[in-house]
Amino acid sequence: MTDVHGQEKKHTAESFAAELRRRIKEGAKGYEAGAKLPTLRAFAAEEAGVARGVAEKAIDRLRAEGLIESRRGSGSYVRASRIPRTSPGRLAATQWGRGLSIQAYDSMDPPKAVDVIVGDVVPPAQVAQALGVQPGEMVLSRHRRYVRERRSVQLATAYLPTDLTRGTRIEHTDTGPGGTFARLAEQGFAPTRFLERVISRAPTPEEINGVDGREGLGLRREGSLVFEITRHAYAGDRCVEVSLMVLDAEMYELLYAFPAGEEDKPAGV
Repeated sequence: MTDVHGQEKKHTAESFAAELRRRIKEGAKGYEAGAKLPTLRAFAAEEAGVARGVAEKAIDRLRAEGLIESRRGSGSYVRASRIPRTSPGRLAATQWGRGLSIQAYDSMDPPKAVDVIVGDVVPPAQVAQALGVQPGEMVLSRHRRYVRERRSVQLATAYLPTDLTRGTRIEHTDTGPGGTFARLAEQGFAPTRFLERVISRAPTPEEINGVDGREGLGLRREGSLVFEITRHAYAGDRCVEVSLMVLDAEMYELLYAFPAGEEDKPAGV
């Protein structure tokens, strides 16, 4: 890059980010989806007018925009794709009722659930209220961590009343075909409607680093955001499950597909 006098012009973080953004958008050689980017040292050595600090700031900017992802110990890559999360289809009875997981609705290669921890706990106050249990009363908790390519992308904890779970496969780490919702249906409490609330926020230290022996999301970039999703599952008028989910916002895209019918404002909104 040169100025009007033919002298080498130094890149700013903004101008170099714009150049890299152009290469990624156009799919230039070496900048295709999934491609590994040069190191900061290589950028400084091979790109005219680019200092290492400038390259670092430009990469940080594109990472914040979601165009680039970093893999610990490996480097920076052009993002291949985000993990889709499609609503409301993923929660349809035609999905779990056929013995399929709701994650399988989103992708042929969904994140894998690991570190499944099942046990009785005293739930958060808002969960107890939703489930209709008394303060201090125990409910069943199912905690999972989801990973994609060895990267933690989601933490999820589901809470259910124990009168619906005792002696069922819901108490096992593997709930069987169709998951928890299919097992609730076998008890006569098939979910008939769902309510999800989604907010974006900064992660807590516990969500980053983990707590009580549970691994966290491992987010390291300053300014990282998460999606916090709270889902209530109802069988008729009874709330039969509350699920609290924390998703790495850099890794997910939330998709919504629904018919253009009459407005139907769900209860509780």
